[in-house]
Amino acid sequence: MAETHRIDVDGETVVADVHDGPLDDDAADPERPWFVCCHGLRSDRTGSYEGRCERAVAEGYPAVRFDFRGCGDSDGQFVDSTLESRLADLGAVLEFVDPETCVLFGSSFGGTVALHAAATFAADRVEAVVTRAPVTYTRAFDGYREQVAAEGEIVLEDEHSDRTQRIDERFFEVLERYPFEPVARDLAVPVAIAHGRDDESVPVEDSLEAAGALETDVACWLYAGEGHRFSRAAERRLREATVGWLEEGGIAP
Repeated sequence: MAETHRIDVDGETVVADVHDGPLDDDAADPERPWFVCCHGLRSDRTGSYEGRCERAVAEGYPAVRFDFRGCGDSDGQFVDSTLESRLADLGAVLEFVDPETCVLFGSSFGGTVALHAAATFAADRVEAVVTRAPVTYTRAFDGYREQVAAEGEIVLEDEHSDRTQRIDERFFEVLERYPFEPVARDLAVPVAIAHGRDDESVPVEDSLEAAGALETDVACWLYAGEGHRFSRAAERRLREATVGWLEEGGIAP
């Protein structure tokens, strides 16, 4: 079971589902690490994120998944959503559940958010970062960037609703303020990177380069025949690998 909460962020609200969260349980073990899920650029907290949280709970982790502003059930417009606003959203969620320690899971652009947060404001809480096809180097967005430069904005169909998703130059202006190099230098916790070898959106080579640049322990899992979206079989393998890797690293509840 999950409880849905609305969390205030800069005059708007972020919707979060808390799974097995000891928010009001005085008998709960405060040292249990939380499993915190960050969805991708055009995604939301539903689907595979629910399954990941349920698996985390089965392993003993309290878990939370949420919609970044402009996505899903949260307030805001997609066009106003940037890396900076998403970092603020994650920060508000962490303040709300207030874990002593946590594992950040991020998929695609959610991996970007998780990595930058773990290297900066969330460093004192995060014990590990798990990513799937993370956007590490901003060149992964060059196609979008060129289209915005030519047309002023991109208008995309929201895959989860009947709304549209717009991207304009503000997204890239903010993105350029967050290069990967400081993350590679400053991130001090173990990182796992999962990537499909046939990813058509974020090149697998970017993850290999990022793994080499990170100055911390890195596990890199490459999945043959998988694209940017994993098959159910690959998703199951990813969950198994994540649980085993966290246990081996002593980050189990």
